[in-house]
Amino acid sequence: MTTANFAHTMAHLTVALALASAAPVCGAVDTFTATTGAEQPAKGKKAKAGKAPKMPKDKSGSENRAERDKRLLRECKGRPNAGACEGYAN
Repeated sequence: MTTANFAHTMAHLTVALALASAAPVCGAVDTFTATTGAEQPAKGKKAKAGKAPKMPKDKSGSENRAERDKRLLRECKGRPNAGACEGYAN
């Protein structure tokens, strides 16, 4: 075996030994516990679901939803159905 091949083989063995002696990556296997049907929560109890946050109301005195719909129907006639005219163009 030549010196270059021997050095290359030794480098591979060193890396392999270092990887083999490293700590295990997955520690979750030790802490895993299986649950049975008896440990499930009671039927009548459900986890509380958080309420969705309310959208802030626009207080600038601009148009309301009905006025906006009428304006978009009027302005989007004959335009491509994209952008602000999505669903309003004819």
